Amino acid sequence: MTTSRPASPRTSPPTSPPTSPPASRATPRPAGRTTGRAAPAGSWTTFGGDLHLDLTGRRAAGTGLRAALEDALREAVQDGRLAPGTRLPSSRALGEDLGIARNTVVEAYGQLTAEGWLTSRQGSGTTVAERTAPHPGRRSAAPPGGRRHGRLDLMPGRPDVSLFPRSAWLSAARRALATAPHEAFDYGSPLGRIELREALTAYLARVRGVRTDPEHLLVCAGFTQGLALLGTALRERGGRALAVEGYGLPPQRDTVRATGLATLALPVDCSGARTDRLDARSAAVLLTPAHQYPTGAALAAERRAAAVGWAREHDGYVIEDDYDGEFRYDRQPLGAMQALDPERVVYAGTAAKSLAPGLRLAWLALPDALVEPVARLKQLADGMSPVLDQLTLAEMITSGTYDRHVRRCRLHYRRRRDRLVAELAARAPHVEVTGIAAGLHAVLQLPPGAASEAELVARADAVGLVVSGLGWHLADPGLAPDAPPALVVGYGTPPDRTFPAALEALGELLRRA
Repeated sequence: MTTSRPASPRTSPPTSPPTSPPASRATPRPAGRTTGRAAPAGSWTTFGGDLHLDLTGRRAAGTGLRAALEDALREAVQDGRLAPGTRLPSSRALGEDLGIARNTVVEAYGQLTAEGWLTSRQGSGTTVAERTAPHPGRRSAAPPGGRRHGRLDLMPGRPDVSLFPRSAWLSAARRALATAPHEAFDYGSPLGRIELREALTAYLARVRGVRTDPEHLLVCAGFTQGLALLGTALRERGGRALAVEGYGLPPQRDTVRATGLATLALPVDCSGARTDRLDARSAAVLLTPAHQYPTGAALAAERRAAAVGWAREHDGYVIEDDYDGEFRYDRQPLGAMQALDPERVVYAGTAAKSLAPGLRLAWLALPDALVEPVARLKQLADGMSPVLDQLTLAEMITSGTYDRHVRRCRLHYRRRRDRLVAELAARAPHVEVTGIAAGLHAVLQLPPGAASEAELVARADAVGLVVSGLGWHLADPGLAPDAPPALVVGYGTPPDRTFPAALEALGELLRRA
């Protein structure tokens, strides 16, 4: 059983709302609405949505008031701003908004109804008529990425988003909304909603062995934002570089460098990153101890201890990205390395894999000295993370729904992994599959004499298969100059209906490699 660490004195992060809230962005009511005087050009109507009608330009060109209104409405229908079925404001409301006589609006509506642009029924108001001709300006556009639709996507690092628990999420959202205090929807702490931080404190202690409390947890918009906040805080403390694993995600290294820190790459082998290579140049080190991305190695116990010892000796920090920590299959779960020293290890978790990347929900368990600076930077970045999703996730965690969902996902991905291994054993027995004890991807090591990674990726692309080369993840080519070709294949992304076809295409690609 883990025990919470004693609270230590620190400067509290800003938790109160700004002294003066931002100015309202509501559309200002035209003067003619309340005074009867003519409204300024560009007035706005008061029905279900805003409608901009520019009458001034047409009047200046010599068009009569009624004709100007007819032209403006006709143009709005033609260019698609008023879609078929849109209900227009009453003649009285539009007349008041525009500062013109009601009869003028009635006559304009009547003329456009006679022309077939509008329809009018007693008691139902006036609406835009249905039309068979396509509206100019509403042409369908080709989807971004051209051939991306229908491709067989085996890119690593992404989950099967079709598993998102829509019904459970909706039910939790309803319960959370029904019980949330009114103040939850006001400006709040940059740390995040207390309901989620309390739920995470208990959950992380129980599932990952993390030692923290709500006052040391910060909710952020994905791990990318959390890494950017940490990098900026370290740079403000005088840090100049951050050590990273030799294999990892290039976008994460880009994020670190964008904060002003250089990146120093550590070699990676079957026991994880070589933390014995850490030195005084780095202010912190970014590690994936539970499941090194992308090699799949678990960081050995002696290397965990070495990293923590280095952080203590050099007043540095370990940033623990708990990558794939919830998805393990053939081994006992590895506890979070943060428990070795909560004052030197930042624990970073996310709901991107367990729920969906689009939620942008992640959290940092911060050492005491980093709470105030990181919370201040979060306040400057976006004030606070959206409340409704935080409340919903808190409800899912406390009700046990989140645990049940993760278990279902773990079983689903394990079956996917087993099917991938079986398919490759049958179609490409010369390929060695590694890194599969946990996570949502596998590394496929090709034998000597096989095609290069670049050639394999190009061949895959030609048949509509999306894969990644291991070399793309390498921070410094000098770390592995003679590495044999290998592919990193994700088995989480494809929905069930396309997964068999993706495996068949992959097997055929490797058979010919």
